[in-house]
Amino acid sequence: MIWRLIYNVILLPIMLVFGIVGSLFNKKLRIGMMGRMKSYRQLKAFMDSQEKHRVIYWFHAASHGEFEQVKPVLAGLKEVEPHSLSIVSFFSPSGYNHVNDDHIDCKIYLPIDLPWVVKKTLQLVKPTKLILAAYDVWPNLIWEANRMGIHSTLFAARFSEHTSKLLPVNRNFYRNVYGSFSAIYTISEPDHDRLQRILFPQGKPIVRVLGNPRYDQVKLKADKFTQARTESVLLRPKRLLVGSVHVEDEQVILESVVSLMRDMDDLSLIWVPHEPTERVVETAEAFFTEKHFTVDRLGHKNPEDLDVRVIIVDTIGRLSQLYWSGQMAYIGGGFSTGVHNVMEPAIARLPVFFGPRYKNFHEAEELIADGGGFSIESGTDLYLGVKGLFEDRSAFIKASYAATDVIHRNLGSATRVVRNLIHD
Repeated sequence: MIWRLIYNVILLPIMLVFGIVGSLFNKKLRIGMMGRMKSYRQLKAFMDSQEKHRVIYWFHAASHGEFEQVKPVLAGLKEVEPHSLSIVSFFSPSGYNHVNDDHIDCKIYLPIDLPWVVKKTLQLVKPTKLILAAYDVWPNLIWEANRMGIHSTLFAARFSEHTSKLLPVNRNFYRNVYGSFSAIYTISEPDHDRLQRILFPQGKPIVRVLGNPRYDQVKLKADKFTQARTESVLLRPKRLLVGSVHVEDEQVILESVVSLMRDMDDLSLIWVPHEPTERVVETAEAFFTEKHFTVDRLGHKNPEDLDVRVIIVDTIGRLSQLYWSGQMAYIGGGFSTGVHNVMEPAIARLPVFFGPRYKNFHEAEELIADGGGFSIESGTDLYLGVKGLFEDRSAFIKASYAATDVIHRNLGSATRVVRNLIHD
């Protein structure tokens, strides 16, 4: 009870104030906040249009990236229970605006985590199960689901080696939150052990190690490219793909990328901004043009249709396919919020480079351990790493195979999660 009081009287109001003030200056925050105001009305209209007493699974993912974990599990549940309904909520506009999946029956922003809002919403929907992906856990949602007897599951749960959740005061709070779940499925054994340390001495919830369904989704998306492009990665164009690049990444790697292209006349580049707004794309065009490289926007064309040194991606949703048009990748986010999806270049057999903020990303850690991924601290690290692999065919092939092996070794998690969701 004390932690609920602290959360609702102190922590949540502080977060709401920051959210409201931040939305005045940040468009994404503003869109998300306005979307949350409409969630109950959207759910009411949806529920009124459905038959009573339907089996409802409510999934929640923070953003577009986390939905890649949800997608194979959602599809698996629909296959097992085709007449069930699926509600999917998102915290970020990147998920709400860009996820379109035939298995979703109702898509909403996650309602604000105020006790009375959460209670009213759960009473309206009465989901058979509430299923959260990865890390976006909202206490009142879990507490109220537990109080109402709604089965709640967290899957693809990750607890890093130095997680602050194990600090004495924090641990008491998170024990209260995670202890209110019905089941938690972690990615790895170390995640399982750290969660048990948070929960101790509680015997609840059910805790299992079931892996990360995102590997299955990456493999599924890549299958048609794998079949069409079975040749060696070295037979593809000698091209570096810089994906999901943030401003912080640019500050570190831009000049090194230019140096690589000047030192290797046959090296080309696909540059993919994390948010390809017109301003961002124009800035990238101007930069590479000033460096005397031929530049063009990809648009809806294929890279093979453009005879330029630098291709700038100005649309969303192409990146996973583009990895199959190159030999090596740098993935952004590792110098700011955390590295983005390293699995998609790995399944495409690309050695993968990224910044130092990868500690909460199990797949990045596995890539490094196996020799298919490389963390850099500076632009010089990137220059030396990329150039070294291009000049050493044996090392390149070894890194390429290691990257793909990580994906194949982790397949099957989605099936395990679906099976346990049904039976737990």
